[in-house]
Amino acid sequence: MDARYSIILLGCDSHLGLKNQLDESFESHLIKDEASCLQALSASSYQLVLADMSCPSVFDICRNIKLSFEIPVIFVSSIDSNEERLAAYDCGADDYLSIEDLKTELHGRLERLIINKIANDQLKMQLAQATEMAYIAMSGTSDLGVNIQFLLDVNKCGNLDELGMRVFQALKSYGISCSLQMRSQFVVKNMEANGMSKSLESKLLSEMKDQGRYVDFGHRSVMNYESVSLLVKNMPIDDENKYGAIKDNVFSLLQGIDARVKALDTLDSLALEKNLVRSLTIKMKDLMSSVDESYQVVMKDIAAVVEDMADSIEGSMQYLGMSEEQETSLQTTIELAIVRTSKVFNEGLNLDKDLHQFLVHIDGLFKTDKINPAQMTKIIESLEKLA
Repeated sequence: MDARYSIILLGCDSHLGLKNQLDESFESHLIKDEASCLQALSASSYQLVLADMSCPSVFDICRNIKLSFEIPVIFVSSIDSNEERLAAYDCGADDYLSIEDLKTELHGRLERLIINKIANDQLKMQLAQATEMAYIAMSGTSDLGVNIQFLLDVNKCGNLDELGMRVFQALKSYGISCSLQMRSQFVVKNMEANGMSKSLESKLLSEMKDQGRYVDFGHRSVMNYESVSLLVKNMPIDDENKYGAIKDNVFSLLQGIDARVKALDTLDSLALEKNLVRSLTIKMKDLMSSVDESYQVVMKDIAAVVEDMADSIEGSMQYLGMSEEQETSLQTTIELAIVRTSKVFNEGLNLDKDLHQFLVHIDGLFKTDKINPAQMTKIIESLEKLA
């Protein structure tokens, strides 16, 4: 055997001669009582305990060793009896060697148990590594599912309050305590998981928003992405894998939050523009009604003045000493002026009618939340007529 393994000889008196036999192949340490044995096992790495059956309370010692350590225990006895053998196995011993076995099988039996222990330790280590990798993989899959569901649900949020509560619902799966800040064009929204805000956290997020993607201090981290910042108050700094997973996965959530904040800004801007246009349309409609009334009065007054002037001229022609031909020419001119005045008046009425119809279409369009394509077509046609 190439390696020299360390073993404990518990209560093995010199009459067995074990230490001399074992020193050629093992590093053996003679220990006489339970307390010293447990202390030695805690302080150093041993591969096996060889216990003398004649040691006081040896069965209880074996049970205590097995409770605290994963190490093979072999009983050795100067006699060979089934009662002792069964008692040894009953208290957890891994093997039993009689005086005859010590002469022929000591080294082989010890080596076999030690090699089995090493193999078992390696298998347990591999199992632990595989379990950890599986846990990381499952955790990653779970986190991915949370993020996908969040991205599916986020478009249903109609305002920052709904968006914030949906964010905290997603963050529950990560087991972290957070403060959230969302910055839209219209308002800065600070939130805790209960929907309220805290002044200290809100101020901290405002100060940290331009300090880079990640700002780490102790077990706290601030994560920033354009219009959103998140303060994580209990980062698992002792778990490197979980720490990295939270940063990666939560940051992808921030990207989704930022996209929805900007989408809500666009919707709010469109709604604001729509309300503005609608208000302008109503104001213009009222103004045009007033102008229309005044315009019609003015045009009627002009037409009346022209007609009165024509009547006056016709009545005065007999005193002007004009020839019949001159009177006819002047009368034709006056009638033509009256016709032209009436034409201008009628054209003004038609223009007023088209403008009025255009304003009616605009007003109807902005009375509903959804844009009607047919109404849009009518407005475009009205604009072309006005042009």
